[in-house]
Amino acid sequence: MPHPPRQSLQVAAVQSLQGRPAAVVPKPRVPAREEDGPWHADAVCRRDEAGLFFAPSKEPTAARLSREDAAKRLCARCPVMVACREHALIQPEPYGVWGGLTAAERRVVLARRRRRAGELREAS
Repeated sequence: MPHPPRQSLQVAAVQSLQGRPAAVVPKPRVPAREEDGPWHADAVCRRDEAGLFFAPSKEPTAARLSREDAAKRLCARCPVMVACREHALIQPEPYGVWGGLTAAERRVVLARRRRRAGELREAS
C-alpha cells in the first residue's frame, strides 16, 4: 500500500511567508488502475514534494502560479515524467500538475491531439 504523501519543506516555507496554513494534499498521486504500470513508484513527487502538485482550496492566483512553477521544476528532473504525463492525458486527470503540465495545459494538448487526429483522417 503506498504511503500518503508528505508536505514539502518548500510548500511550508512559501505558505508561512504568506501567512497561510500548510496545504492539504487531496489525494496521493497513484495511477487509477494497476495496469497503468509501475512508473509511479519512481516518481519524484512520491517522495517529499506532493503538496506542490495540487491546489489548496481558495488559493490566490500568485500562489498557484508559484506552486505550479515549483511543481514543474520537480517534474523536469523526474525520471518518469513522460509516463506520468501520458497517464494524466489518458485518464484524463482533472486536477493538479502531472508530467509537468497543469490541468489547463493538458486540455490544450488533448485538443491539439484531437485536431491532428481529425486532420489525419481527412487526409487519408
